[in-house]
Amino acid sequence: MASLLYNKKIHFNYEIRETFSAGIQLRGFEVKALKTKKGGSLDGSHIIIQKGEAYLIGAHIPPYQSANTPTDYDSRQSRKLLLTKKELNKILVAHQTKGLTIVPISMYNKHNKIKVDIAIARGKKKYDKRETIKKRDTERDIAREVKNR
Repeated sequence: MASLLYNKKIHFNYEIRETFSAGIQLRGFEVKALKTKKGGSLDGSHIIIQKGEAYLIGAHIPPYQSANTPTDYDSRQSRKLLLTKKELNKILVAHQTKGLTIVPISMYNKHNKIKVDIAIARGKKKYDKRETIKKRDTERDIAREVKNR
């Protein structure tokens, strides 16, 4: 499994409750751009439920070749996620629950298919983020001390 995109701030901004793996519906040139690591970003993207289907909103996937890309192509368009009914029902309940959000964690390649790891998460407050920074710094200091011995 080769990681194609990763949302670096996901663990800093959110407390992860449950994760799922979903397929994603992409065009050919988007797949090519992801596999050749032309860029892209999951920052600021989220998942919504419309008419019983899940969509990834706000993910940036640049075109593979801008000269051969359709003129009406939007790199931040919504993309359909492919989930089982059981997973979709869990996500629907979380979508309707106040305080929970559904966010993408990463995009990766599995058996020649592009998959998206998504999570049901709760946003962290400012004091929780400070606590995360403090914990990370102490772990780094401890690792440094152990290495120097």
